[in-house]
Amino acid sequence: MQFEFLKHFPRRMKNVGLYAVLVQNSIQKATWKKYKFQTMDEQFNMIFTVLLYIMEQSLREERCTMDDIGAYIDTINMQYFQKPMDFEDCRALGDFIVNVILSNEGKVMHFSGFHFEQKAYQEMNISYVANRVVYSEQDVKRTSYYLTDDGYNLLLSTLEIENNMKLTIHEMIFQMHLEKQNYDKAVDEIKNVFNLLRIQLQKIQEAMGKIRRNALNYSVKDYQEILNENLETISDTKQKFQNYRELVKSRAKELEESNINVRRLTEKEEEKLNHLKEIEHYLNRTIDEHQKILSSHFDLKSLYTKELETLSQMSLIQRFPLRTELYDKILEYPDALEHLEYFLRPLFCQEIGKTYNLNRAFQLQRPIRGKKEADTAEPLDFDAGAWEQEQELRRREKLRRYEQSLACLLRHVSAKGEVSLEEISVQAKGQDLETLIPNVEIFKEIMVELIRNKEIDIPALRKEQSEYIQEQSGEFQLNLVLLHLTGNCREFLNIVQIRTYRLQDGKVVIFPDVPDETGTKKSIRCSNIMFQIIKEE
Repeated sequence: MQFEFLKHFPRRMKNVGLYAVLVQNSIQKATWKKYKFQTMDEQFNMIFTVLLYIMEQSLREERCTMDDIGAYIDTINMQYFQKPMDFEDCRALGDFIVNVILSNEGKVMHFSGFHFEQKAYQEMNISYVANRVVYSEQDVKRTSYYLTDDGYNLLLSTLEIENNMKLTIHEMIFQMHLEKQNYDKAVDEIKNVFNLLRIQLQKIQEAMGKIRRNALNYSVKDYQEILNENLETISDTKQKFQNYRELVKSRAKELEESNINVRRLTEKEEEKLNHLKEIEHYLNRTIDEHQKILSSHFDLKSLYTKELETLSQMSLIQRFPLRTELYDKILEYPDALEHLEYFLRPLFCQEIGKTYNLNRAFQLQRPIRGKKEADTAEPLDFDAGAWEQEQELRRREKLRRYEQSLACLLRHVSAKGEVSLEEISVQAKGQDLETLIPNVEIFKEIMVELIRNKEIDIPALRKEQSEYIQEQSGEFQLNLVLLHLTGNCREFLNIVQIRTYRLQDGKVVIFPDVPDETGTKKSIRCSNIMFQIIKEE
């Protein structure tokens, strides 16, 4: 689907429906006024008070009859609400809450959430409480109430876990899904983790804004709370997420290599690969957010300390009225004006404002940035310069080997116009094979780029290069090497198009004893690939 964030929309609306149906069943019921619960605030406080009692009895696996609920409401009312109700009224109120509001008088309750994948509304059943038959000590049959799954979800959502535990729990769930390779669910959890970090960063920024406006309005308790949350967040999260990122990268790399070297990925495996890439993306953002929280944490501490110190210094400033202490004294003793500078000097302890120098406007202005950069640049000694020169030579040598390998491949294809990788493996021998495959990494990168581009239009590339200015990165770029070869080598001048696609014959081409960058001998296993070249007539 186009909008991935709407994938589990009905499940979200189920949580919304738990509140919406409850409000619908309770609002505008005249029964509330009979028991002196006038406002919606009072009504919903009583509803959730009863729900919590039913949940507590359900967790203890004890019976919860209407008499029990009536006695509970009676006790709560006498101690806290203090409404004019006796036991019978409390029992009747409990019956109203349980059977009318929570059970909808026995009618089935529904709430519809739009299913964007099916393009239709999905009707979801809602049930807060259920009942079962129990027997008292005198074998009297009674009805006992208990919470359903929806009732538990409703109450648990009203009092969630502590803020400092949310991140840990979501991280544990994410780790569990990652281990079980449930990558679609892992994507949702890593998004939750990222959202929690973003919320924490926004809390820090809002706190800094309050402190800048007036540090006295920001209490020490709030400051201590946000510092503890920051410390919980930045304790060891970064290292964990870096480990997760390496794990995700390795799994994505395995799938990509399998797609290139062994077989084509199935639709389910391609979906896993897409989920892994999305997880890696959010892990990178999560690590960045963690770093922002770390820096903002120290900024918050320094800002709060500075503002409090400023406020404490202001309390030490001695204040006096200008009229009596300055004007009247000068009128009595005018000679004191000679020493007025001692009185006014503290008012001018600030940076002098800049003025416009008209003479400098007619002088030749030279840029000073280059001079500053030249002055601040650290001089390189002989060893550093030699090291840079050596690195440049290595880079050029590597690019030359890329170019030679690609040129060798083009010669094999250009001879017949169309040739498979299997045929090239049979034809290439000795020095020709070493030129074609200088090492595992170079050959693999060239094959990956060719398969990824599929069809390469040389004239279009040449036109694009003439119209746009591209920065040379110093790394291998397939398009630039092809333009260089087709524009400077006589044997490739008439090439206009290069096509590369994987053959579906199931064959595996093997190149044995190929060295890698460290010199270790390895065997390259690659699916059979067809190369085609179209030349200009």
